[in-house]
Amino acid sequence: MARFGGMPGGFDINKLMKQAQKMQEDAAKLQQDMQAARFEGDAGSGMVRAVVNGHGHLVSIKINPALCTPEDVELVEDLVITATKAATDRATQEQEKGMEKITGTLDGLNLPPGLI
Repeated sequence: MARFGGMPGGFDINKLMKQAQKMQEDAAKLQQDMQAARFEGDAGSGMVRAVVNGHGHLVSIKINPALCTPEDVELVEDLVITATKAATDRATQEQEKGMEKITGTLDGLNLPPGLI
């Protein structure tokens, strides 16, 4: 096995390369999964519902017809913003959990925090 460095136990470059390749494959799959994933947020007790994909892009919005009177336009707009933010936050959390699973495969390498 290829060892590198003069430290006891050495550094296994083959292990690092295999882990890096697996991490790259897992990250690509996560990106595909997140594109297909849907996360819903709502506001106004469900009067407005927003759906985003795993990248946080808005894919649909549903507004209860009872909110569509002209004098309620500003309220509806605020509810849309709130629902979209809730859905986007959920998508971001899910993506972060997926990346934590992927980068967790680098145990034992003692890489500095935030490197990946």
